[in-house]
Amino acid sequence: MIKKTLKFIRNILIIIVAAVAVLLLYYTIREYRPDAQESLETGSGTEILSKGDSFSVLTWNTGYAGLGREEDFFMDGGTKVRPDSRKVVEKNLAGITSILQDQDADVLFLQEVDTDARRSYHVDEMAWYEETLGMDGSFAYNYKCDFVPYPWPPIGKVEAGIAILTDYQMTSAARISLPESFRWPVKTCNLKRCMLETRIPVEGTDHELVLINFHLEAYDSGEGKAAQSAMLAEKLTEEYEKGNYVIAGGDFNQTFDGIDAYPIHDTENWVPGVYSDEDIPEGFSLQAAQNVPTCRLLNAPYSGNYEDSQVYVIDGFLVSDNLTVDRIENIDTEFVYSDHQPVRLEVTLKEDM
Repeated sequence: MIKKTLKFIRNILIIIVAAVAVLLLYYTIREYRPDAQESLETGSGTEILSKGDSFSVLTWNTGYAGLGREEDFFMDGGTKVRPDSRKVVEKNLAGITSILQDQDADVLFLQEVDTDARRSYHVDEMAWYEETLGMDGSFAYNYKCDFVPYPWPPIGKVEAGIAILTDYQMTSAARISLPESFRWPVKTCNLKRCMLETRIPVEGTDHELVLINFHLEAYDSGEGKAAQSAMLAEKLTEEYEKGNYVIAGGDFNQTFDGIDAYPIHDTENWVPGVYSDEDIPEGFSLQAAQNVPTCRLLNAPYSGNYEDSQVYVIDGFLVSDNLTVDRIENIDTEFVYSDHQPVRLEVTLKEDM
């Protein structure tokens, strides 16, 4: 009897080990492995940019239209994995689009844009923005997985990324891979962070306006964000030394030196890293405002005020000194449609460069 019981237990263990091995093999084979740099489709804009021109850039982590003020999120100390219905996603998309239309920025940097994901009920959000805004652009994946198996209920399928939309003429667009933050097997179903680079010619010069959208690591121990920040700095320096105008912006997932209007009082849940002045490459300035916060902690639905909810400033821009910064402002949306709020930058191309 004892032998039969031990044999039964052994067989069960063999089946479990085999199932885990097959699952790991599947995720390893199906892992999204983008090249270090990949060419992308450009937008179809035709507007021309010249020296002395002024224009606006707006960056916004849209939270895949699933992280409105009524939501929490399991990675931030909450419990939810996705909103309750497709209607919630569509309501948030409509609200996000309305704010973008009101802002009427010349260039949009958007992060957490889903194209086919269970968490956003498989709405193609890139197509939504292009159609409703009447703007074309470039899109780069930073998350592709057939089925993310955690938590419970699981996240499921995710195809998502970052986008740049503009009516300016683009000559090229590229996806540039950033250093990965996680090891096998976790990395097989995790984000593959990247920079989305687009190039806009500046009429009458041999130089370009280089626009770089990014969404740096959030949930690592710190090494990933540091490596990604270092690579970003190298890229900016390379373009600046060519004489190009450069604007990089997005979600740093880090607070900034000197931006201290919203101190961290919740240390039990997610705490962002710090992007220090030493991380800023020569010839660039960090442009970040603190009139309102740009992000909230998703440990609970939004309370309606900054004192009760943990908030941060973690979104902004890095701007080369051959551009004059005319204005930088965070747009107050009261976190109705996303856990982030947009940041608007207004600049002018210097004529004496």
